Amino acid sequence: MVRGRLLTVLLLAAVLVSCNRAPTPAPTPVSFVTEMREESRAHLGGNTVVASGEVRPAQEARPSFTISGRVQTVAVTEGKEVQEGVMLVALETDRLEAEVTQAEAALTVAQAQLALLEARPHPEEVAVAEAQLDAAKGALAQAAARRDQLTAGATETEVAAAQAQLAAARAEEKAAREAYDDAQDRKVEDWEEEAALLRLRAAELSRAAAEAGVAQAEESAQVRVRAAQATAWTAAAERDAAQAQLDLLQAGAIDEEIAAAEAAVAQAQAALTAARVALHQATLPAPFAGTVTALEVSPGEAVVPGQAVLTLADLHRLRVETTDLSERDVVRVIGGRRAIVYVEALDVDIEGWVAEIAPQATTVGGDVVYAVVVELEERPPGLRWGMSAEVEIATE
Repeated sequence: MVRGRLLTVLLLAAVLVSCNRAPTPAPTPVSFVTEMREESRAHLGGNTVVASGEVRPAQEARPSFTISGRVQTVAVTEGKEVQEGVMLVALETDRLEAEVTQAEAALTVAQAQLALLEARPHPEEVAVAEAQLDAAKGALAQAAARRDQLTAGATETEVAAAQAQLAAARAEEKAAREAYDDAQDRKVEDWEEEAALLRLRAAELSRAAAEAGVAQAEESAQVRVRAAQATAWTAAAERDAAQAQLDLLQAGAIDEEIAAAEAAVAQAQAALTAARVALHQATLPAPFAGTVTALEVSPGEAVVPGQAVLTLADLHRLRVETTDLSERDVVRVIGGRRAIVYVEALDVDIEGWVAEIAPQATTVGGDVVYAVVVELEERPPGLRWGMSAEVEIATE
């Protein structure tokens, strides 16, 4: 009896299990993307190497100045596309322009001295040279007087007047504030307190305007002094050239003097070239057409040679660079071989070919790896700089 009941229970359990068992799922069909990926990889042949990679622009640069200075103009913004040669950032050029002016004047003097040494003196030429020297001295005296006047007189007077206005405005502001505080302490009528407050606000505005006037007077004075100084330098150079011309006409010259004058001209020309180059280097042009992806300076900021001021990249032409191709696998890779790049973020395969193989290794996590650049035959929508990829390269 017990055995019969046991058999009955087992049969019932088997029936229940068979009734509750889930049906066997149908096989999942292979997706279209997978079929396309397998078809693409079939073009590579049997032997391949695989490495991780990163999408990078074909051209990228972090341009910098070769001279130090203070940023005057930033002509671009992040995300802006620029053409090759377009000005990106410019430095202040007042000092550099003055150096060019001085170098031009020095070259003029050297050339005049050489010309006089090479020419024969004539009485008429001597008379003309004397008249030119007198005129140059007069011009220099006027330029120097104007410079000295601006330095010691006119500019100081303007600044002093502006400072006097500022002092008066500050005194009025102090008096207005004391009157307002007194009105509050004495609990005067509302209209009296309001009048005191209006007087205080007007005094504050007058003081702020006076401070701006002082700053403007000081700045304009400095500009005029620099201009007058440059004029005086030019006048002094013309005076020296006229004096040299007269001296050489009166004394004559020998071969050694002519050779020295020629060397002085060459030296002055070299100095002028260097000054012009430095002035040209104060402007940073785009080395190629691309997009400004990062901007690291702003107007008024000081920069030094070699300091990157922005990042420029050609985002219209993207490539893939491997990041972990081992030294064992790189020996099997040859330039021009076919490759398949799988971009995980887009779930697409892109065909390409090996364009570059790094001649020198890098170390990543203790492993020796080589960078291999794969040019892409197409650019799918959504492909961006920095996306990760898997690169499979045909080796045969």
